[in-house]
Amino acid sequence: MINTIQGIVDAAKGGASGVIAVAAAHDEPVIEAVVAARREGIATPILVGHADEIRRMLREQHEDPDAYQIVPADSDTDCAAQAVSLCAQGKANFLMKGILGTADLMRAVFNKEQGLRTSHLTTHCMFYEIPALGKMLILTDGGVNTFPDLEKKAEILENAAAVLQALGYTSINAACICGAEQVNPKVQSTVDADALTKMTDRWAKYNMQVCGPVALDLAVSKEACKHKHFTAPGAGDADILLVPNYEVGNGIGKAASLFGGAKNAGIILGAKVPIVLVSRSDSAESKLASIAAGSVLAQRMHLA
Repeated sequence: MINTIQGIVDAAKGGASGVIAVAAAHDEPVIEAVVAARREGIATPILVGHADEIRRMLREQHEDPDAYQIVPADSDTDCAAQAVSLCAQGKANFLMKGILGTADLMRAVFNKEQGLRTSHLTTHCMFYEIPALGKMLILTDGGVNTFPDLEKKAEILENAAAVLQALGYTSINAACICGAEQVNPKVQSTVDADALTKMTDRWAKYNMQVCGPVALDLAVSKEACKHKHFTAPGAGDADILLVPNYEVGNGIGKAASLFGGAKNAGIILGAKVPIVLVSRSDSAESKLASIAAGSVLAQRMHLA
């Protein structure tokens, strides 16, 4: 079972090197990340974008541009289309966002004729390894689905469970994060959380227990559960935190990194290939871990 960020990186190094198509790769932090991934044997990049700039940036990283496959593309739309096409043709098995808008990339991903659309909901999974907890967990969805309804929340949970299953988890605990543990008809998130706990047949294939509504402390702290006399399946030991909306997810994730010293990696699922989105503010370690997660999941998951 892979249950640490370093474990994800090590698995990527130890497996078959994935091929990553990078859309709009003409960006120094992106080039630094993919060069590091190539050097570590984590991924083989295909760089789509402004060819002259990409070659210059590679030379600045003391790399030979001729050792890389570079696909010239001018506009953001063209960069996205060509990178997505490489994945659709099977020439790359995962995708990375470079210096272009997320909307431009996802528009190409969702193109009905040439894109990577599937019947699954596209969702964002962030891995956080938090020292205070002594474990890694998935926070979802803090980036793609802004205010999901009940059915979308169920699909978000399933995507996260499938990720952990691919990493070797044989049992999974998920917690539906709310402000309190009581179901309140006036607070939709608590109503949805209660409904999700009752979908036991849906979770059986993942051997997953879902508890909720539950506050964050009771989701991750056995001591808090003991102190508050709270019991529920998997309470205090969550592997997945399902948030009610992206604002909660973004806030918990930023706090984990900025205040909690968490290591992290992020991936988008639901397309035919995993999609890596890295931020300029991400650490070099986080960028590398995100690429590693894409490589590992591309090898282990059947996403079409």
